[in-house]
Amino acid sequence: MLTDAPELVQRAVAELLGTTFLVAAVIGSGIAAQQLSPADVGVQLLENSLATGAALVALVLALQPVSASFNPVVTLVERALGRVTTRAAAAMVAAQVLGGILGAVLANLMFDRDAISVSGHHRVTGGHLLGEVMATLGLVVIVFGALRSPRIETVAFAVGGYITAAYWFTSSTSFANPAVTIARTLSDTFAGIAPASAPAFVVMQLVGGAAGGVIVLLLRPRTVAGRQPVEETP
Repeated sequence: MLTDAPELVQRAVAELLGTTFLVAAVIGSGIAAQQLSPADVGVQLLENSLATGAALVALVLALQPVSASFNPVVTLVERALGRVTTRAAAAMVAAQVLGGILGAVLANLMFDRDAISVSGHHRVTGGHLLGEVMATLGLVVIVFGALRSPRIETVAFAVGGYITAAYWFTSSTSFANPAVTIARTLSDTFAGIAPASAPAFVVMQLVGGAAGGVIVLLLRPRTVAGRQPVEETP
């Protein structure tokens, strides 16, 4: 039972590190955007989205050989598809949530703010919740579709590009990640979300993730779980 312990520790550390830097990029670039472009929310969003997308590409490229989900929804879909064990999924999700909190604290401190400042940015509307379903569904389809590419680095560029775009085409600005959502409640800044808004966002992310998982299974029902496809007869 313990033979996979070293690998599991490595994966958990990679998930913690990756989510820490991802959240630091999201919140840190949001704070910087507020300071650099205080009068233009559109420019703030552009700065925030470009920094987040670029950070995602770099983090996935660097950590993918070990583990690079950085998102409990992606990890849960991996578990549902049989790509990881229940034990591994639990360790990875815990690491992602802890890493997100650490990233929020570090981002706040880097900009000389309180380590934790509870966000007052209320975001829940019908459109925002639909945006989170769409953003997370799309992310799951992009991740597991890109994993079928013979070039593994495709995942990093596909995910980074998608999230950059989803900041703009979804009304919620595409949180699409429960760990990041929880972390963003701890920073009362441009990228923050009020704790009262976070539970609804997380529920919609889980709904979108489940829908995305179903679509992935419909598109490629066998190969997504690492099994060989059944040969079709002519």
